[in-house]
Amino acid sequence: MRAERWESQSAERRRGACRAVFFFAVLAMVLAVAIAGCGKKGKGAATDSEKAADVALLNGLLSRELTLIEAYAVADPELRGQLLAAAAEFRGQSQAHVDAIEKAIRGLGGEVEAEATPLEAPRPHSRREALDLLYARENAAFGLAVEAAPRLQATAPTTLAAALAANHAQHLAVLRQGLGASLAGAVPAPLETGTAPPPGSTPEEGG
Repeated sequence: MRAERWESQSAERRRGACRAVFFFAVLAMVLAVAIAGCGKKGKGAATDSEKAADVALLNGLLSRELTLIEAYAVADPELRGQLLAAAAEFRGQSQAHVDAIEKAIRGLGGEVEAEATPLEAPRPHSRREALDLLYARENAAFGLAVEAAPRLQATAPTTLAAALAANHAQHLAVLRQGLGASLAGAVPAPLETGTAPPPGSTPEEGG
């Protein structure tokens, strides 16, 4: 009986060992396939055309954000009170946008290449000029984010572009109130695209 029991236990151990060997063999094959797949995509945007296109769009968004930060820097001296506080908050949010976009670019294996666009208009010398400058730059950032969102391929950058558009739309609502619009008049249009002129401007000024 002892011999039979020992043989039975020995056979069970052999079956267990075989199952373990089979499991680790399958695991090794899965890992090998996964590693091979990662190798094909390891360079990201350098070898993937869709990622490269996303990186180009993200660099465009980044340029708009960097330009907007510079606009706030030159506009701040002409602002006072709640508008100055709001401008400081918006500038900080644009810096957060910059950090998020740069992270998204690197996540796609791309290079951060964007630079701020030089501000062509002269430095503002009044509250109205400062707000007009900020409105134009916020409008440009908003419009590009709206345009980029449906063109981006990767999920995370698409979500990021949508978030940027929503944030800039909120900034525009506050700036419109600063420019004299009523609370209702400051609300973005249902299908706004970033081309609406600032309150109190003529079509030529807004264009």
